[in-house]
Amino acid sequence: MTIPNEDVLTLAVDNLHVDVLTGIYSEETHLPQPLRISIRALLRHADRYDPVTPLSASKNYMDLKHAATAALPEGVHFTLIEAVADHIIDTVFLQDDKVRHVEVKIVKLALSERGEEIGITLSRWRR
Repeated sequence: MTIPNEDVLTLAVDNLHVDVLTGIYSEETHLPQPLRISIRALLRHADRYDPVTPLSASKNYMDLKHAATAALPEGVHFTLIEAVADHIIDTVFLQDDKVRHVEVKIVKLALSERGEEIGITLSRWRR
C-alpha cells in the first residue's frame, strides 16, 4: 500500500459496532444487522508535525467514525455489505482531498459462531 521512499500517515478507527440494514436472506432484510467496521485512511501529509501543528495539517480521525455511523443513510437497506463499505469510502473521500486511499473492513457479527470473522475488506485509491 505504501510507495517506496515516501512517508505515509494512516488514520485508523477499528472495531466500530454499527447496526445496519443489510443482507440478502429473508431473516436479514427486516432488521438491522450488527457489523464490526474498521477504517484506514492514507493521507498526503505535512513534511513535519511540530507541537503546534494545527489539525488542518492532518485529518480528524472522528471523521472516519462519522463516515461509518451517522453518515450512513437511515432506513436504507444495503443488499451487500460491499455497498456499505463503498458508501463509507465515498464519504471519507468527500470529507477531505488529502485522503489518498481508504480501506474498510466489515465483519458480519451475526454470522460468527465461535469468534471467527466473516466479512469483506474493500479498498480504493483516489482517482
